[in-house]
Amino acid sequence: MRLGEMIPVPYRLFGKVVLLTTLVGGSAAITWQVQDWRYGKQLAEQARLHTEALNQLALASAAQQRAEQNKRLALEQRLTTSEQTHYRALSDVQRDQDRLRDRLATADLRLSVLLDATTGGGNGSMPTPTTTGSVVHGTTRAELDPAHAQRIIGVTNDGDRGLIALAACQAYAKEVSTPK
Repeated sequence: MRLGEMIPVPYRLFGKVVLLTTLVGGSAAITWQVQDWRYGKQLAEQARLHTEALNQLALASAAQQRAEQNKRLALEQRLTTSEQTHYRALSDVQRDQDRLRDRLATADLRLSVLLDATTGGGNGSMPTPTTTGSVVHGTTRAELDPAHAQRIIGVTNDGDRGLIALAACQAYAKEVSTPK
């Protein structure tokens, strides 16, 4: 007699069911293990790609930040140069005005104005002598009082400063608004 004939049928059936269940459960576990490995590999690849993308974004952001910083530094240098130029022009005008004021105070220089030729004499005017370097011939000139000349120089000084400040403001606005 064989071993299978000695075991009653319900036990044999039970044994076959247990054997099939073990085989099916084992293959399911193996299937789960294979899927786990496959999905794990895919997740690792996605994580790597995500990390690379973030690194590229960080590098691009850093490069853009450096470029903007370089632009800002270049603008600051141009503005500094422009400011130095305008300061130099202002100090030159101030120096020239001071010299002119000193020359007027020492009577080294006298300011005079042209008078209308239609006005009559006897009003304190003096005729201008004709010289070889003179452009105006024979017109009547009046010499200004030194105090009035000083006030006129002060007004022109203020005007020159205003014009230089305006030029500096215009240069600044142009430099800031012009993209480079």
